[in-house]
Amino acid sequence: MEKLANLDRELFLFLNNLGMERWDWLWVAISDKWMAIPLYAVLLYLLFRTYGWKATLITLVVITLLITATDQLANVFKHGFERLRPCRQEGVMEYARFVAVRCGSYGYFSAHAANSTGVAIFLGFLFKKHYPKLFGFLIIWALVVSYSRIYLGVHYPGDVITGIFIGAGFGYLFYSIRQILVKRILGEVQ
Repeated sequence: MEKLANLDRELFLFLNNLGMERWDWLWVAISDKWMAIPLYAVLLYLLFRTYGWKATLITLVVITLLITATDQLANVFKHGFERLRPCRQEGVMEYARFVAVRCGSYGYFSAHAANSTGVAIFLGFLFKKHYPKLFGFLIIWALVVSYSRIYLGVHYPGDVITGIFIGAGFGYLFYSIRQILVKRILGEVQ
């Protein structure tokens, strides 16, 4: 386990130190949940246009539950494992670039990675028939958001990778739940 932790630290320092000060503002913006509002507005428009208001309402409720589930599970893991973030870890923080506005105490696993990947998988499956290229775009967006956490100095690669896998699993699970709900409530398959 110690070998794996050392590898995670080394990979973090390598990836984190690839950053350049002139690009820091961009990675802070990418990691800021409020900067994704234009993307969310476009996705909301596509939902409404493709599925109508009733299915869109059901979808929004399910997405809210998805984000709540991944976010709260991340908090359970963070307080259960109590793995210090790189920006708090002695022997790491002295060599890392800390760019984020703040640094929480514990970081295993990344809620940003889980949330963005969960939403990307959920919406990717939902839109794959109507907008097939959107799936790839959403996956790239989720990966960029996930990497931003390493760039900013607040998560190890292992935190991010775990968040991606958990988010992907929850994204597909909640997509399946949404499909069942729409069929039962609206009586139609979408």
